[in-house]
Amino acid sequence: MKRALITGITGQDGSYLAEFLLEKGYEVYGLVRAQSWYRPNISSHLADRITVLFGDVTDGVDISGAVQDARPDEIYNLASQSRPGESWSRAQETLVVNGLAAIRLFEAVRHSCKSCRVYQASSSEMFGQTLTAPQNEQTLFNPVNPYAAAKLYAHQMARICRESYGLYIATGILFNHESERRPLHFLTQKVAYGAACAALGITDSPDLNERGRPIVEEGKLALGNLEVSRDWGYAPDFVRAMWLILQQEQPNDFVIGSGQLHTLRQLCEAAYRSVDRDWRESIISDPELVRPLEPGQTIADYSKARRLLGWMPTISFEEMVRRMVDNQMQRLRNLVALR
Repeated sequence: MKRALITGITGQDGSYLAEFLLEKGYEVYGLVRAQSWYRPNISSHLADRITVLFGDVTDGVDISGAVQDARPDEIYNLASQSRPGESWSRAQETLVVNGLAAIRLFEAVRHSCKSCRVYQASSSEMFGQTLTAPQNEQTLFNPVNPYAAAKLYAHQMARICRESYGLYIATGILFNHESERRPLHFLTQKVAYGAACAALGITDSPDLNERGRPIVEEGKLALGNLEVSRDWGYAPDFVRAMWLILQQEQPNDFVIGSGQLHTLRQLCEAAYRSVDRDWRESIISDPELVRPLEPGQTIADYSKARRLLGWMPTISFEEMVRRMVDNQMQRLRNLVALR
């Protein structure tokens, strides 16, 4: 039986990946902070099927201990400060979690588990204000926020450690991927939530935004620049790619994305259309929510993954959005029923 260690197992990708590996017969370990595990999280339902190791990914001793305890065949480093917009106000923390923690993991592997295979979660945010579209593994990086800069540091160190020490460290340069399990502070989930509120006639939502106000207030959902565009895919498709990346004979880097570009405006249209509502009646653009710098037109050229991994996305943008809205509607109905 193969063993896998997942950092960030309480996040969207970590929960889907743990389920995926369990279905394939893996023994799954998760490195988590105690305070994250002992409160409800999206991996709580896996408590009796995985082995939880308590520790902090930013602590080299904790990481080294987890590697030694799990003795994994595969490590998936998914732990991250995962909000690019918020990284401006948490730049130092973002560098430590997204950058230095990865290096400490690579060092732990080098010293105590050199034969295991490591997956490092890189990000399309690293491309930043690129002049080339679509982007593939050869496209130059030009990050425009602290999140992307920290991810690029870890990405480059993965290559350096791979080439210098002969470690099996592979990377997935992941474009945006969403699902029903996205936390509410993510943009796509806010849009799905707003559409669900509109469908249910909720004008002041029970859930609050980062400013302590209802996410939907007086029937309106406030967003930033509606013309920003992203390559949005479905998270379960992406965790399948992570596993495929580590099954290759040699470690490599792979761009993973849908290959389709949609604007935030189109995301709103799709979400509200799925519940027969006009998004223009419920969405406002708030200049305070616009990022200081936005990435350029980032869209995935995943031809290498298609050719070498046999990977392709299976869920369309519209279906992904519909699933997210349906999930939020059920969640809101349950909240109302409990009151």
